[in-house]
Amino acid sequence: MADSPEKEMSFLDHLEELRWHLVRSAFLVGTMMLVLFFNKNFVFDSVILGPIKPDFLTYRWFCWLGNLLNAQDVLCLGELPMKLISTNMSGQFTTHVWVSFIGGLIVSFPYVFWELWRFIKPGLYEKEQRYTRGIVFYASVLFAAGVLFGYYLIAPLSVNFLGSYQVSADVFNTIDLNSYISTVTTLTLATGATFEMPILVYFLTKIGLVGPAFLRTYRRHAVVVLLIIAAIITPPDVISQVIVTLPLLVLYELSILISARVEKNKS
Repeated sequence: MADSPEKEMSFLDHLEELRWHLVRSAFLVGTMMLVLFFNKNFVFDSVILGPIKPDFLTYRWFCWLGNLLNAQDVLCLGELPMKLISTNMSGQFTTHVWVSFIGGLIVSFPYVFWELWRFIKPGLYEKEQRYTRGIVFYASVLFAAGVLFGYYLIAPLSVNFLGSYQVSADVFNTIDLNSYISTVTTLTLATGATFEMPILVYFLTKIGLVGPAFLRTYRRHAVVVLLIIAAIITPPDVISQVIVTLPLLVLYELSILISARVEKNKS
């Protein structure tokens, strides 16, 4: 360990230290949650409900691309034939609280990760600490990129496909608010977590569970797995799956490079 035996802490001391890291993290998440809670109009009208509006940034970008490719009928999306409703007495209030919490967690992610890293870091050797410089920054950037990718691409594609899909013109889509919120938040958070793949591979390589040779050998298997993941979190159309799969493949190749560097530094 990095610390001398005299400075080693007991198991209860470690638990106490972890508790304070979690308390500070929870305090910031709660503070950000309150800030978002009292900015309801912006959070819901501009952010959460953005993907159901025809002037959403993603739809405008697709329409611009459609005009460029002379494919307006395919890429210019109109107003969704769906309506959001709330069927529970406390539905809108509990949704407001839940969305504020998720938003507070996303905004606070860099600090929460930094607090957890402060707890883990003293258990590493000095050389290992040197090789993990900047990990909080990289993890935060990857998570933010994943959240933005999920919100601006996967969520709108999913909402547009599922919200406009009709078995008959006589059946109108009346979507429960909780169902819509669950879809948007789940897709956004799942993509943010998926983009942490290089960080996960880094630690798995450090403890010897995977290596660059392993990742290269099973590259084809990984492609299949990534396609399955893309099929799960996107609408059932080829274009959406390809759009999602491409950045995942880039992250996988980046993970191989990171794993190779970690293995080189260990030797």
